[in-house]
This record gives sequence, structure tokens and C-alpha cells, in this order.
Amino acid sequence: MRVTLLYASAPRTVHQAEVDLPDGASARDALRVAGWPLRFPETASLGDGLSLAVWGRRCEPDQPLREGDRLELLRALRVDPKVARRERFAGQGARGTGLFSKRRPNSKAGY
Repeated sequence: MRVTLLYASAPRTVHQAEVDLPDGASARDALRVAGWPLRFPETASLGDGLSLAVWGRRCEPDQPLREGDRLELLRALRVDPKVARRERFAGQGARGTGLFSKRRPNSKAGY
């Protein structure tokens, strides 16, 4: 079976590999066959905030893969997306709020 592996080791840097595996191979087997534990030492133990996902859904390293699966190594988020959006919105101020530029009198920004 053929599986695609993806890993973004840094922002705007994506590594992709396609590997041929025997039926019933696990996600850990796919990483080993691709040689990623040697190429990227941080993936060897899947620690330090790294996790696995198949097509965007989290999985365990022992999960068996199927033909055509897309196995992704996920880095931990540095900032909560909700907090980041709130801070960006507050930084814009009332003048450039896009959809919310016409607000009700005496209302908070964004409402």
C-alpha cells in the first residue's frame, strides 16, 4: 500500500514523502520506512509536543494504515488561535475592522 507522509518542521517548511508499506503497517512503521527518525531526530520518540494524524484526525503511533492514507506529523501550537485572533482584532482598531467597520453607537469593537 502507498502512504503519504507530511511534516512541517518549521513555519513555511513542509517535508513530504511517499512510502510503500505492507498491508497492516502502523503509523510508526511508516515513519521508520521513510527514514524520518534519522532525518528529523525530534520525530524518533514523538515527544516534545509532536503528535500524529491521518487526514487531520489524531491517531496513535500503533494505528494501522490503509491504502492512500495521508499521515501527518503535527507540531504543538505556540499560541491559542482564539487568543491570536482576538489580539489581531484589538490591534486593528475601529478603523480597519472590515465587516465590523459600521458599528452601533457605544458598542465594543467587533459587535
